[in-house]
Amino acid sequence: MFSFANDYSEGACPKVLSALIQTNNVQCTGYGLDIFCQSAADIIKKTLEHDDIDVHFITGGTPCNVVAISTLRAHEAVIAVESGHINVHETGAVEAAGHKIITVKGRNGKITPDEIRKVVAANPDEHSVKPKMVFISNATEFGTIYKKQELADIYSVCKELDLYLYLDGARLGNALVATGNDLSFKDICDLADMFYIGGTKNGGLIGEAMVIKNDALKEDFRYLIKQHCSMLAKGRLIGVQFIAMLEDKTYLDNARNANIMAQALKYIFVQYGIPMYIDSPTNQIFPVLDNKLLEKIKTSYEITEWGPYDEDHTICRFVCSWATKKSDIQDFYNDLVTYVN
Repeated sequence: MFSFANDYSEGACPKVLSALIQTNNVQCTGYGLDIFCQSAADIIKKTLEHDDIDVHFITGGTPCNVVAISTLRAHEAVIAVESGHINVHETGAVEAAGHKIITVKGRNGKITPDEIRKVVAANPDEHSVKPKMVFISNATEFGTIYKKQELADIYSVCKELDLYLYLDGARLGNALVATGNDLSFKDICDLADMFYIGGTKNGGLIGEAMVIKNDALKEDFRYLIKQHCSMLAKGRLIGVQFIAMLEDKTYLDNARNANIMAQALKYIFVQYGIPMYIDSPTNQIFPVLDNKLLEKIKTSYEITEWGPYDEDHTICRFVCSWATKKSDIQDFYNDLVTYVN
């Protein structure tokens, strides 16, 4: 079985593995206070062109989201689209930590300024929770991306309504190298209060880099990381990885390969008249498959069944990674030819 189920089926990219081996015997203090994490933080500040940020290294994406949203007070809530990761793929982790998620429909996986306004207007006083943060992902759960003007408009509304804007960057690299993207690393930092740079889904072995720009969210953040069991004793492991990926073009190259392979896969489907549920320019694609064809594909490939399209078709998700090769796509093409004929 070959997996198109996610972008973390493989371990770590060669440069990360090499860096971990080379630094393995260097003695360090623990919990992210080591020389490697400090160096990685400095590289991130240079990459984002912001010296006024705090950088923390956290074990994974769900811990990042829980810790970030835990900066809110107990009666404060977070706004997200219905398809948002915190709403459908994190086992209620945010709500278990004590914060309500207020959902809106969104458009192609993206939230709109009008939806934010409506939520705030619908929760005007102490008889309901108080909306205080907007959660978005870039790329989204549907593989779509925010354009610069869209993000600027959302951030403007957040500032107007006294809301924090938090961006889940699990697939930030894929968004930044996607066809049609006009955002840079610096733009992301300019237009959000807090976000994380995903490592796990982009060639890292483990861990993400949380970036906090808004001073109001910085205080006691390490306490929250520890309290939510998200502080790695050997924090050096995450720091070493981000140095390896961000000191040159490795981070974006990893994401670019994943996108290119996914778009090649999409081209193959389209050539056989198989439509896409949504037009995604990143490393996740969503073909609508005839159920009989789907069963044939599942004999050799692990994929995600996203949900029913109609009685005879299913929306499926195929994901490519930094490690997906041209030969993997060619193999799938060869198999698809036999499945459809």
